[in-house]
Amino acid sequence: EVQFVESGGRLVQAGGSLRLSCAAHGFTFDGGAIGWFRQDPGKDRKVVSSTSSSAGTTWYADSVKGRFIVSIDNAENTVYLQMNALKPEDTAVYYCATGRPPFPPFVSGYGDHMHYWGKGTLVTVSS
Repeated sequence: EVQFVESGGRLVQAGGSLRLSCAAHGFTFDGGAIGWFRQDPGKDRKVVSSTSSSAGTTWYADSVKGRFIVSIDNAENTVYLQMNALKPEDTAVYYCATGRPPFPPFVSGYGDHMHYWGKGTLVTVSS
């Protein structure tokens, strides 16, 4: 059974840092897209970043560019999201997912093409 398990979310003060982890069980990253998404209650899910186990670059949403960094440990099948200079507007449930979307992450519907999702981890940033 394939499982993606996110961890690392917690309450943090604005300006602080967190590192989220996404461990893939029963699945080996195969060069497909690996995305981090976030969702506020009552709002649409948004893509935060997208990379792949074979790509040399990562795409970041403008709202997190320069503050968030994605890294992949292929040996451990784990993806990390280092979140720095956190802001209250970063508060959300963060999800990781993998799939093979046929278009770039800034195109609407990107997440609809992800095949496997974790259950999310809550990040709360206090002001």
